[in-house]
Amino acid sequence: MGSESFLHANQSHFETLLYSVYYAPRGRPRLYILAGQLANRYLTPSDLLIGVIGAEGSGKSTLIRGLFPGMELTNDDEGVNVKTAPIYDFQPGDFFAPHTFHLDIRYELAFHQQFEIIDAINRALGDGRRVVVEHFDLLYKALGFNAQIIFGIGEEVLVARPTVFGPTPDSIKSVVEKTTKYRKMAHSAEDITSQILAIDYNYTRRVLHSDVKHGFVIKFPEEPQIDIEELESKVRAVIAKNVPIIGCGKDRIRIGEKEMYCTGTRTHVKTSGEIEDFRLLKKYIFDPIWKEYMLVGMVGKKYRSGIEDMVYFDEQG
Repeated sequence: MGSESFLHANQSHFETLLYSVYYAPRGRPRLYILAGQLANRYLTPSDLLIGVIGAEGSGKSTLIRGLFPGMELTNDDEGVNVKTAPIYDFQPGDFFAPHTFHLDIRYELAFHQQFEIIDAINRALGDGRRVVVEHFDLLYKALGFNAQIIFGIGEEVLVARPTVFGPTPDSIKSVVEKTTKYRKMAHSAEDITSQILAIDYNYTRRVLHSDVKHGFVIKFPEEPQIDIEELESKVRAVIAKNVPIIGCGKDRIRIGEKEMYCTGTRTHVKTSGEIEDFRLLKKYIFDPIWKEYMLVGMVGKKYRSGIEDMVYFDEQG
């Protein structure tokens, strides 16, 4: 790569961002909205190497589609897109080549040697093209330099602009992978609760969904006449049965024998029994600004994810 490479693009720009943290909403529409906001706030035209980190089913592909609308992803999430990534055919000076390429490193390593992937990335970057690298942590050490900006997704979405002092992709991965299970548990508990509200209480009026750490929020335009303890016991009964939770078509999941609409079919635990310590707050919380009543559900226990450690520079490292 020449002296005018992307590595020098931001020489005059001094960035003080360590990291930002956002709730990772569940379902495509909410995650698309957040991704669009993140792109507007953090991405610049000179960001050419972008890393994305997260466990399977955490929502990486949805986040990327929201960050870069219209970009064709080359991984095999849906089992159909198996053609060779166009970055391997790219030649500097190709006027008609895409400006932005996508690579899923976990997927690509099944078909290409590591040096082939690195050569393709360096060739594209050297010509001023953008490369979005999913599972960037798997390539970081061999590549030899960090991404200009990294998005990590677990229970939260982390946005970091690394320096030579970090954060490293491995440290971001250690945080998001600890929290992904809580996101899946909360989403599954949220959908079980929504299903019971629809079937047992015939609650088909406008229901809004929001998010809270280690849990979910279901908003109502008026205070529901539903006994919360009774609702909680019904959800816990489904959890105790340890029924499977699986996708069954576009935007559809099956919880046990019952199907329902869901725009985040992969962001679930495999069985309801994996949901830990489910409980509902025993009163509806009124939002005086939006004039809504909120039903709050929680899962799991309080924990320390290590976000602060992610940016601590180890003198012995």
